[in-house]
Amino acid sequence: MSEQRATASNDRSSRQAVYEAFADRSRSVEEAVERALTVGTDRLGVGLGFLTEITEERQVIRTVQASGTDGTIEAGDSCPLDRAYCRRTIQQDGALCVQDATSSTAVSPAAYDAFGLDTYVGVKVTVNEEVYGTVCFADTEPRAEPFPESDQLFVEVLAQLIGQALERRRHEQSLREQNERLRAEKRRIQRIADTTYDLLFEIDPDTRLTYVSTAVGTVLGYTPEEAMGNSFAEYIAPSSLPAATAAFERVFDGEPVRDLELTAVTADGDEAVIEINGKPIVEDEDVAAVQGVARDITARREREAELRLKTRAVDDATVGVTIADATRPNNPLVYVNEAFEELTGYSTDEMLGRNCRLLQGPATDEATVATLREAIDAGDSVSVDLVNYRKGGAPFWNNVRVVPVEDSAGDASHFVGFQEDATDRVRTNSLIELLNRVLRHNLRNELNVLQGYGQLLSDPAQLDGADVDAGRIIHETVEDLMSLSDQVRELEHIARQDRDPTHVDVSQLLADVTAHAHELSPDATVESRVDLPDGRGICAGAELTRAFEELVENAIRHADDPPTTVTVTAREAGDDVKLVVADDGPGIPPVEASVIEAGRETAVEHGTGLGLWLVNWIVTRYGGSFQIRPAGSDGASGTVAVVSLPGLNPDDDPDDVVRPHTTLFQ
Repeated sequence: MSEQRATASNDRSSRQAVYEAFADRSRSVEEAVERALTVGTDRLGVGLGFLTEITEERQVIRTVQASGTDGTIEAGDSCPLDRAYCRRTIQQDGALCVQDATSSTAVSPAAYDAFGLDTYVGVKVTVNEEVYGTVCFADTEPRAEPFPESDQLFVEVLAQLIGQALERRRHEQSLREQNERLRAEKRRIQRIADTTYDLLFEIDPDTRLTYVSTAVGTVLGYTPEEAMGNSFAEYIAPSSLPAATAAFERVFDGEPVRDLELTAVTADGDEAVIEINGKPIVEDEDVAAVQGVARDITARREREAELRLKTRAVDDATVGVTIADATRPNNPLVYVNEAFEELTGYSTDEMLGRNCRLLQGPATDEATVATLREAIDAGDSVSVDLVNYRKGGAPFWNNVRVVPVEDSAGDASHFVGFQEDATDRVRTNSLIELLNRVLRHNLRNELNVLQGYGQLLSDPAQLDGADVDAGRIIHETVEDLMSLSDQVRELEHIARQDRDPTHVDVSQLLADVTAHAHELSPDATVESRVDLPDGRGICAGAELTRAFEELVENAIRHADDPPTTVTVTAREAGDDVKLVVADDGPGIPPVEASVIEAGRETAVEHGTGLGLWLVNWIVTRYGGSFQIRPAGSDGASGTVAVVSLPGLNPDDDPDDVVRPHTTLFQ
């Protein structure tokens, strides 16, 4: 009886010692296992206790507690599982007990040869319901009696305690790793929050800021400590507060807010435009907070406003503006403004992807085009005047300025073109040049005549026997000069007048011209024919009557054998009305026709008067064209003058139909 009490006492004390070993959290798992193995070897009366780990079909000795053995087993030893005592141990739930290994089927000969342990008791250790290894006690001597149930139970309890300790350590290690990951992630997020220019924030249901990133200093001028705890409304401008409050309420209803622009007030009292993106944070199925990002877009909005201003300035500019892509073959247009459309008659869709060479035509000077092309190829700015053609075929003088736009590498990426109708300026310059040339030429000729006959009159001896009416010639010469002076004044007067487009009745126009011709030469025959719809007229000014009077006068004045027959016809020609003045006189001299066709006088080609220039000026100022030529190439006498002007219906507004000036030819 006393022996049983001693056994029970020993059992309790050994268990207590093992519990205390694992309950002491100041010990590591390895230290607790070593203590437990010591208690076990003492209790079981064996010389060896050890803990194994089984990995990939191998047994590895992790902890050894030996007493009185010869070092058969040491920590770190390993062997294949099929040569270990543990192979059978992990295959059963309870303890594996061996009194004498030489006579036991539980130990393979290979295992016995490897370890030479005659006595053995072991239990598998599980961690998270998976086999970790075994806890074993053994001795090199066989055991006389089987291990009692209490000893087996002790080893089983020890296996559970070791498994729990390993689970706890694994769990604690997992927690440490998880916490470290969380700390690392927090540090990473904090670094992002500290380095980003965007303001990160969190707002509670009471509108208080519970978190703001350091960017609050950049965006609003406050420190995080100054801002946290305050209502977000304190930092919103009154004009944006209703929108901000409504958005806050939507988020707490579970609806995210995206790209909301608000005006905030900075610490200095200035305003900043911020873009808000926020979403609800849900905890226990309720929205607990709002998290979001506020981006300062003040500079962006200012740039956008500046860009819109510049875009409007370009779009609404009164000069034509084009942008061509310098990086693509043929420099296609990528932009044209409304003024360019009005200038050329081409729409944006018709011009995009094409080159401005589309505007060139027969009268475009090749040398000027070459100058323009050379500057563009060299990436230089250039400004030229050249003849271009509108969509309808009407020529005009175009002042073209091209400026290259360079990319970051200094290469031309685009060409910006400024195109302005220079017809009026060039016409004025041409008129000045014309008057200068005509006056110099005609004055020189007529003054030479006056000088010559003046010398004759000053020396009567030179007139003896000469059949010369010097007085008549001088008188006619002076009259020619006075007529030239009158023509110059008339041309100058009309050139200085502002044009005033109106509805010109063609029948009335021809009736007035006919009446004027009869006053000039009662014997002249002027025939007219109008082949136009009722009410169809011409969009021009009242001075058009003077142009046709000049054409008819010109035919009558130059007739070699009066009376002259002049025929005036009017008919439709598309959108234009074409009027033809034909006579049966001697025909216009080729030099006169070539001067009008060229649109200028040259050093070797001069017209004898200004009448045809007057016609040309009046017709082209209303967007028309004027041509004059001999009646035929077969030697037939007479002259044909052709005038084309915009047609006008009775209900048309002349201001809507009138065309820009055309060049002084055609």
